[in-house]
Amino acid sequence: MTPASRPPERPPEPEPADGTAADRPADDATAGRQRRRRERKSMLLRLDPDLHDALARWAADELRSTNAHVEWLLAQAVKDAGRTPRGR
Repeated sequence: MTPASRPPERPPEPEPADGTAADRPADDATAGRQRRRRERKSMLLRLDPDLHDALARWAADELRSTNAHVEWLLAQAVKDAGRTPRGR
């Protein structure tokens, strides 16, 4: 096969995030944010469709994702109730 008739080469596949040096952040502030992101818990939350729509519209108004907005609302409620976890 001549060079002109070869199919174009595919770009290399990105390496998986496995904690290697290439994946480590450049500074401590970024490292802290990434560590907090990895420590998040997942949960299934069933909502009334009308409530979900209202939350999604509110989140869009605040330029947040619905998930981030619900998390923010819950954090505010915990703070207002005086139930903030120690060390925060």
